[in-house]
Amino acid sequence: MLRVLCICLSCLCVLGGPDSQPVAFAAVDPASPRVTPVVQAVQRVAPAVVNITSARVEERRVNPMPGLLDDEMLDQLAPGLPKQRVTSRSLGSGVIIDGERRLVLTNAHVIAGATSIAVRLLDGRTFTADLVGADPDFDLAVLRLAGAGRLPEAPMAHSADLMPGETVLAIGNPFGFSHTVTTGVVSALNRTIRSKDGLFTDLIQTDAAINPGNSGGPLLNILGELIGINTAVYARGEGIGFAIPIDKARGVVEELLGQGRVSPVWLGLSGQNVDPRTASVLGLGKVAGLLVTEVFAGGPAATVGLEPGDVILSINGHDVGGKDEYLLLVGNYTHKDVLRVIIMRGGQERELRVVPAIFGRADAERLAAQRWGVILQQGRGGLVIAEVRPGSPAAQLGLARGDVLRAVGPRQVESLDDFAVAYRRYQLNAQVLIQVQRGARLYHVRLVLQ
Repeated sequence: MLRVLCICLSCLCVLGGPDSQPVAFAAVDPASPRVTPVVQAVQRVAPAVVNITSARVEERRVNPMPGLLDDEMLDQLAPGLPKQRVTSRSLGSGVIIDGERRLVLTNAHVIAGATSIAVRLLDGRTFTADLVGADPDFDLAVLRLAGAGRLPEAPMAHSADLMPGETVLAIGNPFGFSHTVTTGVVSALNRTIRSKDGLFTDLIQTDAAINPGNSGGPLLNILGELIGINTAVYARGEGIGFAIPIDKARGVVEELLGQGRVSPVWLGLSGQNVDPRTASVLGLGKVAGLLVTEVFAGGPAATVGLEPGDVILSINGHDVGGKDEYLLLVGNYTHKDVLRVIIMRGGQERELRVVPAIFGRADAERLAAQRWGVILQQGRGGLVIAEVRPGSPAAQLGLARGDVLRAVGPRQVESLDDFAVAYRRYQLNAQVLIQVQRGARLYHVRLVLQ
């Protein structure tokens, strides 16, 4: 079981370095046996692979006791401490997917929090880039290069017909070494890995070396066609890397281009973890699954006939251990996907095909009012609590009208759309950590739900 996952790349700085000169290919007779299929694939796609440098400017409080206090504790205990501006830089990779529109696909974590983004091509040209959209749940982002003409682009294949054992190539910017090529094979398909940021499903596993700086770069087949976006390396073992399948990335890119974000989805149900007694009564064999407690009328679950008392065992072949896995798994798909859901009902397994629905702001507002007991309104710089219902979890916590909701879990919320994304992730939790501002003070509090 995966226990440690390093998501590349975090604040890696390389001074000078080998990519100070444009990369050029040697003039070798194309008929030479040295010009292998791997070489041909590299020559075909390398001009579309880019190096990305992200700069972040942050304001941090001067910490008088860095070994004892973290940033959250400082915000609560000493909000008046002065702040200083800190600039950090990180490196990553990307691939041009549309040369005419100058679009680059990369990982969301490569450019997360960036105040400026520079993109360097194989021929040495450097362009500034604007963020079109990003989604951390899928770890994908789309950039648009400014001031560039028509650019080379990587041809796309399909990842649905990949075969374990077939040759693949990774090109990227590991440790600042521009356009590094590594080869390997497809080690496995449909891998699920957990990181501190969430759950990633349907990944391609490869033994092609993926190192810090390769993140966001292309995984290619032997024809030089794009089949995945390199995203992670397993820190406890060599030769284990992962890539997001390009078929999955296509749907995400479409939404990012259309609205700058991926619409959160849900199945229109509520549920809870299966306890040992329930598992025994239902004959599940193990304590796992999501016990459905409520099905919302008109939602996807109701449409396909899911009922309270059903136990969801798996989604698209991935086991559902409980509510956390359920939410993370559903969050890995869009409203255009069809999910194969295996349930237990009356001692028998059944298979249902469910199309998720968009979980919009109206859904989030309604459930927040029902479960949290708050009415939210868009305010300047955040969401203002317009009403707290007496006796609700929010009232018991001491939340009041006029408080500003700043974050749900680790997610900052500045709009009702932000809140919908954050709420969907924690909708089944019995408690959730939220960040609330009251006047000049910022509080991190735990909302215990009924």
